[in-house]
Amino acid sequence: MSQPAPFFSTYHEIEPGWIDHNNHLNMGYYTVLFDRMSDEVFAELGFGPNYVKRTNHTTFSAEFHIRYLREVKLGERLRSSFYMLDYDGKRFHTYQELFHEDGWISATGEGLTLHVNLDGPKVAPMPDDILERVSKMAEEHAALPRPADVGRKIEIRRKG
Repeated sequence: MSQPAPFFSTYHEIEPGWIDHNNHLNMGYYTVLFDRMSDEVFAELGFGPNYVKRTNHTTFSAEFHIRYLREVKLGERLRSSFYMLDYDGKRFHTYQELFHEDGWISATGEGLTLHVNLDGPKVAPMPDDILERVSKMAEEHAALPRPADVGRKIEIRRKG
């Protein structure tokens, strides 16, 4: 890996078509941002655009949970952290934070990604070279403090 743990994406600017009638980033485009930004780390892991063409394998998102913390407006720029929390031979668990260019966190995203053989499609083992990179990243990230909001559940908190 060429970047220190955790991985940080490049900055991405909020696009005009992503703004809703409330004049802020529509909730669906947070997913687009998390996805685009994770593509940068996926390329380092070996899941770049040529991977599908070469192997007929890819990654699918099995689950993704977003927490919206602070609104974002047109033209603002964000980047994402990326933590590899856990993995096995066919899947990995990740956590991301969307950082505004001023340093505050706009949203968090936690996901489970599957490695998939498109012939099925069916979940399939990752090739050894990619699994080695996933393992190395997970090992590096295990040395970091675990993000406090990993594993949060959705609930309505009631008083007493």
